[in-house]
Parts: sequence; structure tokens; C-alpha cells
Amino acid sequence: APLTDTVPPQVVPGADPSARQLCFAWGPAEVLVCETLFGRASGSHSRCPSRSLSPSRFWGEGSAGAVAPALTGSVTGTGEGAPSSSRVFVVRRDQDIYIQTLRKLFNESHGIFMGLQRSEEELAGKSRKAQLVQVSKNYRSVIRACMEDMHQAAVLTRDPALQGQYSTQVSILSAMELIWNLCEILFVEAATAGPLLLRLLDWVRLHVCDVDSMVREVLSSDSPSKHKLFWNVVDVFVLQGRMDEARHLLSKEASANPTSMNMYKILDDLMKKMPVPSLGNTQTLTELELKWQHWHEECQRYLQDGTFASNPHMESICKILLGDEDAILEKKELMTTWYHFLVTRLLYSHPTVKPMELRFYAQSSMDLFLGGESSPEPLDMILMAAFEFEMHQVIKECSIVLSNWWFVAHLTDLLDHCKLLQSHNLYFGSNMREFLLLEYASGLFSHHSLWQLGVDYFDHCPQYGRVYLELHIERIPLSTEQKALKVLRICELRQMHEQVRSICKIMAMKALRNNRLGSALSWSIRAKDAAFATLISDRFLKDYCERGCFSDLDLIDNLGPSMLLSDRLTFLGKYREFHRLYGEKQFPEAARLLLTLMTAHIAPCSFWMTLLTDALPLLEQKEVIFSAEQTYELMRCLEDLTAGNPDKQKFQDDDIETTKVEMLRLALARNLARVIVKEGTVEGS
Repeated sequence: APLTDTVPPQVVPGADPSARQLCFAWGPAEVLVCETLFGRASGSHSRCPSRSLSPSRFWGEGSAGAVAPALTGSVTGTGEGAPSSSRVFVVRRDQDIYIQTLRKLFNESHGIFMGLQRSEEELAGKSRKAQLVQVSKNYRSVIRACMEDMHQAAVLTRDPALQGQYSTQVSILSAMELIWNLCEILFVEAATAGPLLLRLLDWVRLHVCDVDSMVREVLSSDSPSKHKLFWNVVDVFVLQGRMDEARHLLSKEASANPTSMNMYKILDDLMKKMPVPSLGNTQTLTELELKWQHWHEECQRYLQDGTFASNPHMESICKILLGDEDAILEKKELMTTWYHFLVTRLLYSHPTVKPMELRFYAQSSMDLFLGGESSPEPLDMILMAAFEFEMHQVIKECSIVLSNWWFVAHLTDLLDHCKLLQSHNLYFGSNMREFLLLEYASGLFSHHSLWQLGVDYFDHCPQYGRVYLELHIERIPLSTEQKALKVLRICELRQMHEQVRSICKIMAMKALRNNRLGSALSWSIRAKDAAFATLISDRFLKDYCERGCFSDLDLIDNLGPSMLLSDRLTFLGKYREFHRLYGEKQFPEAARLLLTLMTAHIAPCSFWMTLLTDALPLLEQKEVIFSAEQTYELMRCLEDLTAGNPDKQKFQDDDIETTKVEMLRLALARNLARVIVKEGTVEGS
């Protein structure tokens, strides 16, 4: 069945489903929802500017994927004023991305993820398995560290709302670690019969912490054996297979009650001799089963002989050692969960359980523990799916229940590296690992700084990762030049040429609007946008005409080959070079360059008068700078300017321009006379 059949309804806060239709527009990580002016009775979708949306099931019906995390809604706009006004809502899918205390989870798990992608795939057998198990433990340690930070924050805060939020997150993180640890045992480590039970015992001891405070209270008392909860603590140790601790406590009871010494010694001996699996290969399963059978018969014999009849507590412990389900279920309140009951039941009735037998024991244990009094919670169904080795069901259920994509994305990636998901492709074109990583990375891109982590996740999605990255990186707000340079570097490393040009154009336009011409020119050169570079060059020249000097000299002086991007930029660079030569009193070189700019026709016609005016100081120098041929060229340029100007009448009526022309003609005539005399004198000598 499609996943949308199982997604619970999601209500848009503040929306009235009975009064108005809703319209929505999808974003990369958000949905923009607005109320329309059309009531529900109209039933007309064609009049709505966007798709009509039922607020009661909008995410479930709109989603198009195999899995989707639960949606968190936040109202970011409300309507006021006229009766016809509408409200606008922004509904976020990955609200957890914005929780400050979860930053450690996202940042540190990113490093683990990248290390796993770079790990040596050539490692085989036990080495590879050990490596993957270590990666899994690293993920769990990050979850636990984040959980402890969240718990500390909940303790320190005085805001009840924040305290509730932190407590909820602690519960979610605790459930995540519980599920991950079980998946590590069953799927990643793939523990076999014998060691499997030891791993499950460690799992229960680590995660069933409800009785820890009781244990501390009893052990810290002056006389533990006299404490009212003493036998509860002994039972807890026995239920969790912590025999040494249970025996230690029982020794205190024996010391305090010499009359029970004989019973204590027998029970202590039974607990001491209890066969347990070993992690090494010191004994075979057959040997363990034989030892366990003999031990079990011995326990049975003492119970039938009435050895513990005078002490109900010890008798109850003996029954637990025999795996009596009724006796174990009597301690239901101490176990608190059905999966604790399952592990205890296996410990005392089937210690050599095989992985594929777990499903039967798990289902019966949950039924016995719940006893029809309550229905399974979502967490129970996820753990049950794991015990049934239904990996895909675990991932699906977690995707629905958990509030973000972090857990399923990283767990699926790890399982994929374990070669456990190779055959599972989704019906819409991608495999499960890539789909979940894409969704997780997309959520990261909605955050102002975590988007940088999302880039690496996209990089390791071979099928659609680059396409997603191209689409998302264009939507990053380029609020500062530093951020723009960071985004640009990412695009350049991946040869995303279109995105590079787009970013550079955006930044060039921003700089131009702020009248930062140097920055605008720099960005347009990086974008290789000739038209925009021409526009900015014109602005530089216009500013020069108005102010008489250039801004951003360092940039213009160091254009290098970049000035060839457009004719106008070339002119700007060369014109600045003319000013530099003039300033350094290299007059002949400055004159040649000025004449080249005029005759090569790369200078805009509107700038010709400025160039000719720049020639005046060179024409008036004591030493003759321009040759006769160069002077004739300047004269021709001046005549072309005055004769070819479309506003010739206006040009003639402008006193300033007329004065400039007369001064230029006079200076050119003088220079020509001087150069003729000089050249004639040279020829005569």
C-alpha cells in the first residue's frame, strides 16, 4: 500500500477547514499555505489561484515519496483588518533542524558519515564488520552525548515551555538510540546464537534505566538488607542477568539473617554455576546446552524439594532462574517494558536462541506482557519489526514516527554499506539510501549554516545528488560576500558552471545597486559576463567624467587578461594605464597609447572629447611629444567628432564644448608648427 495511507492527518494550526479552502505552494523544505476567499461550499477548484488543499490531511495527500517524517507546523503570519483578509502559514517539514541543541547531532554525525564513505571498501570479513560496528557505535555515542546535553539544558532552564521541549527531545533521542542499538546487534554485527543473548542483555541494561534510582537508593543506605526495596533491587539484578551484583546483595541478607544462611548458600551456588554464553569460542553451543540442562535440572530439584519454601523472595528468584513465565511476569513493574521481559525470558529459558527464532519469542513476549490491557506504541512496532528482521519496515516506521530525516538517512546508509539493502529499489527511480539522504540534505539546506553539511551528502548520492545540489544551491540567500565566495567555491570545485555564473551575476547586481563598482566589476569578470562588464565599465567612465578620478584603482590596475572580456573593459584598463604612464612622466608612451585608443575605435564616441582634452597637456609640453603624423591623426579625430555629432547644433551652442574645441585646434596647430620646425631642423642638420 502507498505510504500516504499510513501517514496520520496533519492539521495546519489556526486554519478552519470548515470555512475556507486552502491553497499551497511547495518550497524546498517548506510549504506556503494561504487561505482563499472561496468557502468550502463552492467546491470550485478552477477559481483557486493554486491547488486547493484540505488542512486536515495536507501533507499525507501531497507527499510523493516512500517515506515522510512527521510534519511540524508553525504559524508565521496572521490576517487582520478587513473581513476578506486571508492568513498565510509557513509549514516546515524539518523543524528539528532549527533546534540549537541538536546542532551537535548534525555536525558530528556528518564527520562519521564522511569517514564511512571514505573507508576502505576492500576490507573484508571480520575486519570490515568490525569497522562497520565501530561506525555504528560512533553514531550512538553522538546520540547519547546530544541526549545528555539536552537533559542538562532541561535541568538548567526555568522556562516551562523550553523544559517541556527539551524533555520531549530527550525521549526521542533515547528511543533513537534504543532502536539503533538493536539494529546494530541484529543487522550490523549480526550476532550469532550465544553471543546474541549477551548483546541483548547489554542492550537492556543500557536502556532500561527506570530502576537505576531505586538501586542507588538501596545501595547508599546504611543497611541495604533492611531497606524496604532491597528485594526489588535483587530481583532487578536477577532479571537483567547481573548475577555478581545480585549475589553481593544476597550476602548482606545472609549476614543479617543467619537462619537463612543455608538457603543463601544454595541459591548463591546456583547463581554462580549458571552457564552463560561466551563471546569467545571457548565452548560450543552443544556444550552450553548440556551444561544449561544439568543446571536447570538442579534448580528444578531444589524448588521441588521445598528448599526455599520458607523464604518467598528466594523461592521467587529460583522460579525466575527456571524461566517460569508467571514468576517473571510478577516482576512486570520492575522490567517496565516487554522487550526487557523478552530478554529475561530468553536468558532463563532459551539462552542459545538463534537470530531467526527471535520473531516468535518477541511476538509472544509482547502479547504476554501487554496482556490485552494496552495496545502497542509506535516504538513497540519498530522494535518488533527489527526482531522480525524486517529492515525496510523499521526504516518506514521510523520515517513516519520520528520528526526528522537524520535517523533513517544515517541508519539506511550504514545498512547499505553492510550490503543489506542492495536489492531494494523504490518505484520512483532511486534506491532507498539515496532517497533518504536526499531528503535529509534538502532539510539541511533550509538552515542558514547547516546547508554546508548538505553539500557533502548530495555529493554521495550518485544518481540524483548533483541535480539536487544544483537546484538547492541556487536558493541559498547570498547575504554577504563571504558567504557568496563560499558557495562559489563549492560550485567551482564541482564544475557547476551555470551556478557559478548565476551567483556572480547576482552578487554583481547587488554591488552595483549599492554603488560598489569595484566589487561589481570583479563579480562580472568572474561570471565572464561581457555585457554586464561593459555596463559597469561605462559606470566607471561616467564617474571619472564627473569626479575627475578613478575609484578602485587596485582592481583596474590589475585586470590583466581579464580586460579582454569586453571592448569597453579593455578601454577602461588601457585608459587607466594611460593615466599611470602620464603620472610617471612617460609622455611619449602615454601619447602613443592615447592615440591608439582613439584610432582603434574601442573608446565610446561619448568619451572622445575627454580623450582629446587629455591630449592638451601633452600638446603644451615644452618638448614636442606628438609627431606630425600623430598630430594629423588627432586633428582628424577632432573633426570627425565635431562633424559626426548628431546634436551638432546643440554642440555648437554649448560654450564650454566650443571653447574646448577651439583650444584643441589651437594646441594642435601650435604642435604641428613646432613639430614641422623641429623635423625640418633635424633634416637640415
